[in-house]
Amino acid sequence: MVRIIFFLILFAGTLSISKGQSMPYQVLLKGLYDASFPVVKPEQISNLSNYQVLDAREKVEYQVSHLQNALWVGHDTFNLKAVEKLDKAKPILIYCTVGARSEKIGKILQKEGFSRVYNLYGGIVHWVNEGRPVFANGKPTLQVHTYSKPWSIWLTKGEKVY
Repeated sequence: MVRIIFFLILFAGTLSISKGQSMPYQVLLKGLYDASFPVVKPEQISNLSNYQVLDAREKVEYQVSHLQNALWVGHDTFNLKAVEKLDKAKPILIYCTVGARSEKIGKILQKEGFSRVYNLYGGIVHWVNEGRPVFANGKPTLQVHTYSKPWSIWLTKGEKVY
């Protein structure tokens, strides 16, 4: 599995990217995700206000940019106190860079009684690649924290920060 992911990362830059996600990115996500955990694709979201939006990245990533009105909950620093005031019946959309960390936090939320938790398919990377906005300090920005330089190859729009 690790070799497959390394191969995809190494050679993704040489493959053409069609509208939407590249095939290597789709394969990468399939390998990272638990097929039983529900996802929502950016193109399925017409109004973010229908969700309680949670950012499961670290604070520095969130500060670079995030989805509008997203609540930062972190990953390594995640604590249930961060979500204690959320409505357990209202849908939650959780995301990170590509969706692996957010899925882990999403599973914790499910165990705590949140009944409608969805992982943003492809994370903030796919969100921005689809031309959707991100914000910093309440204003739109083109910057996207891509976690690290190797992960930045998946971002095809916006300004890469790592």
